Amino acid sequence: MKRKIITFLILFLFFFNTYSLAIFTTYPIWSEEIETTQVNADTNEDILNLESESAILIEQTTGEILYEKDSHKQLRPASVTKIMSILLIMEALDRGDISLDTQIPCSENASSMGGSQIWLNETENLSVDEMLKAICVVSANDCTVAMAEYLAGSEELFVQKMNERAKQLGMNDTCFKNCHGIDEDGHFTSAYDISLMSKELLQNHPNITNYTTIWMDSLRDGQSELVNTNKLIRTYDGATGLKTGSTSLALYNLSASATRNNFSLIAVILRAPTPKIRFSEAKLLLDYGFSTYEFKSTSTKDALFQNVKVNKGTVDNINLVYEKDTGALVKKGNSQDIREELLLNDNISAPINKGDILGSINYYIDNNLVSSVNLISDSSVSKKSFFNIFEYITLKWLNLLR
Repeated sequence: MKRKIITFLILFLFFFNTYSLAIFTTYPIWSEEIETTQVNADTNEDILNLESESAILIEQTTGEILYEKDSHKQLRPASVTKIMSILLIMEALDRGDISLDTQIPCSENASSMGGSQIWLNETENLSVDEMLKAICVVSANDCTVAMAEYLAGSEELFVQKMNERAKQLGMNDTCFKNCHGIDEDGHFTSAYDISLMSKELLQNHPNITNYTTIWMDSLRDGQSELVNTNKLIRTYDGATGLKTGSTSLALYNLSASATRNNFSLIAVILRAPTPKIRFSEAKLLLDYGFSTYEFKSTSTKDALFQNVKVNKGTVDNINLVYEKDTGALVKKGNSQDIREELLLNDNISAPINKGDILGSINYYIDNNLVSSVNLISDSSVSKKSFFNIFEYITLKWLNLLR
């Protein structure tokens, strides 16, 4: 009997050790998995707990990402597509190809678009100003196509320009098939790419907010009433735009922008399940950004930096100004000092052209480069010639004789 008990105990210990070894060999990183789960629980994605399929929040000046959820996922943008169409219209205005008073005709193709529209007909012309108002406020497909045809000759050629511009902006998740956003196979973009084109539009064409912030207006001498599809314009403090979009396949999309205390944010929502969730989650993103971060300006475009000496010039000094607006994003409550590093040419000599880069400033937080700006000349300076020197000596001599 004792021998049986001893044999049983030996066999029990043998199988117990073998089973335990198998468990720990199969699952060697239990503690690491627990640690990873704890880290993931601290990310802002889990904190915000969005229902939308994809989203991103960026700071408008720097483009720094403050939050993202599957931001490179390729999805249907619906009428958010029109941000690129609007960007190309604004760039055509800058080039002088059109003016706000230019009259735009309506083709049969444009008038037959359907969806969101103001029911253009082939007998009427609208100004670019009126077209922009209709596109930005009520997302008019007919007006968007009419503008595309006028600027490029056809919608197809305009879409080519849209895709070319997208590549220039680094929108690598994007392929446009039309200029309005009505569902079409192969027409897609991402929340990240939408943030890029939204930033480009707002940063370089700030006058677009004259249209995107309209809540209610009218066209055709009051016969066509316009009410903005972006409800945040009426309800969200500091809202500046930008564009809504929805179809049965794309669901509910939005690029929402807002500015408070010179701090501008862009929130993009894609495939929200309902219109209400689209707006509430965009608001949640913007609230998160404004409550968590602040923007510290480091330079203002064309502001004077300092006056410096010029060698061999027809004038002795020249003003250095900042080439662009720059700044740094910091978390609220952090006492982060911004350190400047000045890099100035040792010998500034004529000739100098207006806009020449004569130095630069790098800005650091905790030894991390956060922004930089060039210092440029605000005027031109010619090099001294024999005639200039002779004229200078003559004037000095005449002054002495007085």
